[in-house]
Amino acid sequence: MGAQGLKGEVKAKVFTDAPGALPRYGVLHDKNGRTFKITAFRSSKEGEAVIAFEGVNDRSSAEALKGTQLFVDRAALPEPDEDEFYHADLIGLEARDSEGRVLGKVAAIHNFGASDVIELVRSDGDQVHLAFTRETVPHIHIKDGYIIVAVPEDAEDNDHVE
Repeated sequence: MGAQGLKGEVKAKVFTDAPGALPRYGVLHDKNGRTFKITAFRSSKEGEAVIAFEGVNDRSSAEALKGTQLFVDRAALPEPDEDEFYHADLIGLEARDSEGRVLGKVAAIHNFGASDVIELVRSDGDQVHLAFTRETVPHIHIKDGYIIVAVPEDAEDNDHVE
C-alpha cells in the first residue's frame, strides 16, 4: 500500500478476481492483528484500488501504512467451487510426482507479472519454482493434503525437483 492524495486514502494492490467485492468482506486485518474498516473504495487500474480506512484521515497516516499487507478473514470468503481453490489452501501441501514420490512441500504461490509460479521446498531445503499451470500441476487434492506435479523433462539431468 501507499498514500494516495492528501485525505488519507491509500493505493493498494488487490488480489481478487472481483476487486469491487472487497468492501463486502468486512473488516480487514494485518499480520499483527490490527484491524482496518473500509469507509470508501474505488477500483483504479486493473489489480489496484484506492481505499479509505476509518481513522486514516491524512497523508502521513496513509504513508505509515506503506508496505502493510492486509487480509480478509477466511470465514468471510465464499466457499470455492469444486474446481477452484484459494492459494492459501495450497501452502503446506505435499508435492508428489505422478508415481507418488514426495518432491517437497508447497511453500508459496507467486505472481511476478507474467503468470503464477508455484514454489516448492524440497526436503534438503532447496527451492524449486515452476509455472503454476494445469500442465505442471494437473491434480490438486486439498482434502487429502497433496498435489501432483508433472516434473519437467530436463535434457542434462532431472535432479532439480526430485
